[in-house]
Amino acid sequence: MARVLEVCVDSVESAEQAARGGAMRLELCADLIVGGTSPDEDLFCMVRERVDLPIRVLLRPRFGDFLYSDEEYELLRRQVRRFRALGADGVVIGILRPDGTLDETRMAGLIELAGGMGVTLHRAFDVCRDPFAALETARKLGVDTILTSGQQASCVEGAPLLRELVKAADGRPQILIGAGVNAQVIRTLQPQTGADAFHLSAKRTLDSGMVFRRAGVPMGLPGISEFSLWRCDENAVREARDALDALCGETGGKACRFKKC
Repeated sequence: MARVLEVCVDSVESAEQAARGGAMRLELCADLIVGGTSPDEDLFCMVRERVDLPIRVLLRPRFGDFLYSDEEYELLRRQVRRFRALGADGVVIGILRPDGTLDETRMAGLIELAGGMGVTLHRAFDVCRDPFAALETARKLGVDTILTSGQQASCVEGAPLLRELVKAADGRPQILIGAGVNAQVIRTLQPQTGADAFHLSAKRTLDSGMVFRRAGVPMGLPGISEFSLWRCDENAVREARDALDALCGETGGKACRFKKC
């Protein structure tokens, strides 16, 4: 399969930065700070208007585990239909059973609704009981990509399993390495694992433009400042793209895929 540098973004600004840096595909979500949830439809439409890259949409009704209620599953079904109608290139999904196995029945239902869109099995894979059994189930379902850290907190720690997964998958599905990816990690892990697909957020923290700041009134997660903004770093994406291209033996300038260029 073709090499992939996918950048996960949760804002229009980050999507534009990723495109300028040489991203080859976007994963669009909301709430990246909690691992990502389903994005707003208007966010998708704005990114589609401004960035000329394939977009796969993360569909996750909430943060936390991947065992979903009937209501949450129905919400996922509606989201697949809606983002397909809006022109998404793919969906990023994952559902587990209580025993830690991939929920084949519910996954099949979402994939059927996705029609011809691409399908990524997200990091629900990293908390499943048996990664090789899940790989075979995903293959049978027609999943074309598995996003994984090798069932570890970071892909560097998961390198031994990632190498085995790349070999076992043999391109079906494509193993997309994520969690802690940057240019140096690509230089290290690509030769170790043989992977040709990497996923990163390339995030940097920006200070809010707010001058008046009311202290002691948190709005979200404890310990997270309301005055720190996460944005994609164009330069970090460019470095990662250059690293991947160099390892794949490709050189030369890359056309910018940002529509305002």
